[in-house]
Amino acid sequence: MSPADTYIHGHHDSVLRSHRWRTAENSAGYLLPHLAPGQSVLDIGCGPGTITLDLARRVTPGQTVGVDRAGRPLISARSAAADQRVANVAFTVGDAYQLDFPDSSFDVVHAHQVLQHLTDPVAALKEMRRVCRPGGVVAARDADYAAMTWYPADPRLDRWLELYHQVADDNGAEPDAGRRLVAWAHAAGFRDVAGSASVWCYSTDQEREWWSAIWAERVTESSFAHQGIAAGFSNQQELETLAAGWRDWGSSDDGWFAILHGEIVCRVE
Repeated sequence: MSPADTYIHGHHDSVLRSHRWRTAENSAGYLLPHLAPGQSVLDIGCGPGTITLDLARRVTPGQTVGVDRAGRPLISARSAAADQRVANVAFTVGDAYQLDFPDSSFDVVHAHQVLQHLTDPVAALKEMRRVCRPGGVVAARDADYAAMTWYPADPRLDRWLELYHQVADDNGAEPDAGRRLVAWAHAAGFRDVAGSASVWCYSTDQEREWWSAIWAERVTESSFAHQGIAAGFSNQQELETLAAGWRDWGSSDDGWFAILHGEIVCRVE
């Protein structure tokens, strides 16, 4: 049976707004050189499907499938595919540990911001390798929370990061996944592994306003907030204080926030 993993963020609208911002260009640039028309792609943990649709367009007429454990974000993914007339894509509910596809089904198997939330990321990578054809690639990108950095300094954001680690650790997940991807790939049996890194950076007025508003809401209303309170790590009063810290950061003309990501491209032998 698959582990009963807990997704720290949940599917509050503040979370999905962040996910809908993602594209292949800003979230999977390391993978793009490995894509070609006619390939088949599996996108695991696809959420609302914005990256998935970009990948599908790049491999047309090849088929792309987006898989997510939760059905709710797939509703908007299917709607977006219809609105954008992307016909070579399908979305389905599935389990990263037990993918409902035969061996060697896809040329490319991709997961963005997924492995950090799993209690057994090595098992998921083994399953990704199983459904990837020999000569194909398994690719993953994950943030590294301990490597996140920002300016100006604010003890409320320091506490936010500490709390995030507390909740993630309590879930048995690994918030500092980015630095571990290469090691996890080796543990999963891959021998041809290329590691890289890239960043998201929020510094313009518009970027700061967007990112700070999202996290001010997430820190008080998303599953992360509920889990933090339920586990006894925080309370609503503290969460409101952390939200104020996010809003203050967003209103600072000097504000700057960077998120480091680890990336792997693993060739299947």
